Amino acid sequence: MANDIPRRPLHAIDFRDWNRRWLKDALILLGALFLLRVETQAAGSGPGTTPTGHEPRPPNILLIVSDDQAWTDYGFMGHPVLRTPNLDRLASRSLCFTRGYVPSSLCCPSLASLITGRFPHQQGVVCNDPPRPTGMPQAEFYRSEAFRSGRARLSSFLEQVPTLPRLLQDRGYLSFQSGKWWQNDFTKGGFTHGMTRGDRHGDAGLEIGRRTLKPIEDFVTAAEQAGRPWLVWYAPMLPHDPHTPPDRFLDRHRATNPSLPVARYHAMVEWFDETCGQLLGFLEQRGSDRHMIVVYLADNGWITDPQTGRYAARSKQSPYDGGVRTPILVGWPGHIEPRRDDVHPVSSLDVLPTLLRMVGTPVPAGLPGQDLLDRRAVRRRQAVFGECFTHDAVDLDRPESGLRWRWIVDGSWKLIVPAPWNEPGGRVELYRVSTDPLELEDLADREPRRVRRLRETLEGWWNPTP
Repeated sequence: MANDIPRRPLHAIDFRDWNRRWLKDALILLGALFLLRVETQAAGSGPGTTPTGHEPRPPNILLIVSDDQAWTDYGFMGHPVLRTPNLDRLASRSLCFTRGYVPSSLCCPSLASLITGRFPHQQGVVCNDPPRPTGMPQAEFYRSEAFRSGRARLSSFLEQVPTLPRLLQDRGYLSFQSGKWWQNDFTKGGFTHGMTRGDRHGDAGLEIGRRTLKPIEDFVTAAEQAGRPWLVWYAPMLPHDPHTPPDRFLDRHRATNPSLPVARYHAMVEWFDETCGQLLGFLEQRGSDRHMIVVYLADNGWITDPQTGRYAARSKQSPYDGGVRTPILVGWPGHIEPRRDDVHPVSSLDVLPTLLRMVGTPVPAGLPGQDLLDRRAVRRRQAVFGECFTHDAVDLDRPESGLRWRWIVDGSWKLIVPAPWNEPGGRVELYRVSTDPLELEDLADREPRRVRRLRETLEGWWNPTP
């Protein structure tokens, strides 16, 4: 099976060309922002106003997305070993939903759904990679025209729907992409600035977090000097493999964990947390945090196989909570009351409409997400849904062709329904996740009425055919 591994080790990526491109892009950006600043000052606008001077400048937005991290793997979620002080602090200052879900347990479609507010089958990006010709080895496929044209096709899907950066441009936002980004050039997602130009995982964007935060710092500094609100997409390839943590984290876990692969993963989680603290610290030093919304979630789950170091069953690429569950944090000092919600399931599809309403931008009609700040809407929602597809697409024109499972979380209950055309040996499964969070006891045979009711709700949401 194809897997989610870069074609080259991270240390082998040549960032010299990126450095030249970044310098060129930075000079262009600084020049444009200098002219904008001059125009703004000439119009008499202060730093807290829009160029018209009639209304306050919208809040900045920092969107933090960890990569391949289990919903259990945080101090604030009760992990007995991991130390995540920076995310713990963020959780204590945020609206914290511990029962968050992403619609897909695969990086590329999960990120595409986050930025569009649409399920994978609605926006078209359902897979990590396009269809691979029969018999073609994976390494050859990544070098082929079939791969390049397929990735271009996947990227084009995001140009056909509104995305968060495009919608924020109407409010004067500049936006910056860093880290994981599968959709070729960052502009495909509507970002005004960014690091990724075309490689599968994110090419130069993958330097962020693992090597430096300076590109984000430079962007924020320039945007604020111009009096422009900003969106930063911080999606470093952390704790995603390669699990190559600094020794200061690995040494502690090596001494306490009998499995070196698990120790490496735990160390990566703590390294990621450190980078979040460094980024938040930079913004606090600038005073940017006083006028900034921070959202955090993971793109999908991960459980380390203690022998191989790869992902274990019931985690990434699966419909179980180990693959699709994540805490979701939304914080804004002085505007959002910190509160922890351990009861109501929510979705990463809620992030886009929540942010748009917070900054006063119209929400596109027909989106499935809810405003997370609307307590009544969160309580009233009947269920959250998701869908898992094959790693490589089967047919880009028919998203349902690659479907493996659909699932629904309704209160305490979760139903998983396999697609027989891709999971012929699968069976319908039912779990009471409120008392069985690891989904160890399948209750489908004991609860046939509940299975029927949940399946009717699931099929009312989306009932595809092959």
